[in-house]
Amino acid sequence: MAMLILVRHGRSTANTAGLLAGWTPGVALDERGAEQAAALPGRLAGVPLAAAVSSPLQRCRETLAPLFAARPELEQHTDDRIGECHYGDWSNRKLSELSGEPLMKIVQQHPSAAAFPGGESMRAMQARAVDAVREWNARIEEEHGSDAVFLMCSHGDIIKSLVADALGMHLDLFQRIHVDPCSVTAVRYTPTRPFLLRLGDTGDFGSLAPRPAPAPAPDAEAAGTADFESATEDGGNAVVGGGAGAA
Repeated sequence: MAMLILVRHGRSTANTAGLLAGWTPGVALDERGAEQAAALPGRLAGVPLAAAVSSPLQRCRETLAPLFAARPELEQHTDDRIGECHYGDWSNRKLSELSGEPLMKIVQQHPSAAAFPGGESMRAMQARAVDAVREWNARIEEEHGSDAVFLMCSHGDIIKSLVADALGMHLDLFQRIHVDPCSVTAVRYTPTRPFLLRLGDTGDFGSLAPRPAPAPAPDAEAAGTADFESATEDGGNAVVGGGAGAA
């Protein structure tokens, strides 16, 4: 079956502001995110893409804009099912405020039981994303052949949940997976099982260098919120590898 390239959007203004963006409109790439997006066509230059599917949110569309400019012939599609988790009442709130919410412990330790007030559950988020991938796999293979490669640009928690599904992991373990802004993850699906070929590949291993320890959090669970859309220098999940949603 077809190979799927998953791209997380570049660093956004919500990342640097420490906000949980969710579906909040007007969240764009910041300067660093725009640089990451501009480098994406070169990183994928050797990959013969049949189509690209994007989350409808602005930060994903901006991430793919340079790729579409470099490949005007590339099929372009949008699918709401790979849009960010619907965080409901938590949307556009500061992560520092959300760290004290009792639900945060569930999000961190038992995400399959977590449902956001006024939003959706994390199980529903994963289910819709997996359904989208399976349907696009079948469509791409039918239209372009079993060796075709296609791309999806989405969000941190969506990509992590798709990787967990590909690995046969329970959703409660998906917080152990880490994907940086504008990183590339590759999954090849077959009739019997998927194979994870790349995970969170940025082409830059400088992020693996030791970093200064962060300031002590008010409690252990507060530290876990960093992976939402952390306001660290890379705007990703580097401080703590597990949080609810990277927007």
